[in-house]
Amino acid sequence: MRFSLVVAASLLRSITAFAPSSQIRVSTVAMSSLSRPIIEEHSTPIKEGKTAPSVTFRTRTRIESDDENPFDWKDITSEDLFKGKRSVIFSLPGAFTPTCSTTHLPGYEAVYEEMKSLGIDEVYCVSVNDAFVMRQWGLAQGLEEDKTVGSPGFKQVKLIPDGACLFTRGMGMSATWEKERGFGERSWRYAAIIDDMKVEKLFIEGGGVLQDYGPDPFEVSDSGTVLEYLKSKSN
Repeated sequence: MRFSLVVAASLLRSITAFAPSSQIRVSTVAMSSLSRPIIEEHSTPIKEGKTAPSVTFRTRTRIESDDENPFDWKDITSEDLFKGKRSVIFSLPGAFTPTCSTTHLPGYEAVYEEMKSLGIDEVYCVSVNDAFVMRQWGLAQGLEEDKTVGSPGFKQVKLIPDGACLFTRGMGMSATWEKERGFGERSWRYAAIIDDMKVEKLFIEGGGVLQDYGPDPFEVSDSGTVLEYLKSKSN
């Protein structure tokens, strides 16, 4: 799609070089409208009650090997993670970044067992990073690694690499930081309850997805807020 837009832009420049100014204005408006829906589609949060995006995550899993790197690729789908389960997910702009490392991930790790006691089957952390980065981040955070063959990585909170941003875009949570931080395309900070592939509840920071935004709001996607919601539903 992006290649198509580049081609379209090139054609537009060729055409407008010989067109009257009035036609140029119309054509420019038409051209800008081509790119706008792409941003809006990926940055308009999914509605509660809707089905979570069905994507494939490229992960690494432990294998039987004496190699220094005893892992191999394993594709995991949204259905593998969420079908027939009630899960908590929280997503953040990036592994190794300050708020994500000092508060967001540690908070969920600390209440993992309590969330499970409230009817949650699994807790997932999703970030637009690759599988190698996510594992190293987990180790740096002191998460206990599950070293059994075929394990999902860590014993408590599971770190899910959304390297191609497919799940994040499907959730409508894509945010691009250019002048601010230089991250490129990442996930906006949020949390969600997904019950059998349906989005039960959303906790979105800042009231919605903001592009190239300076502040890093962290008020509603924290483990405490989600835990209180789960407690209210268990009464």
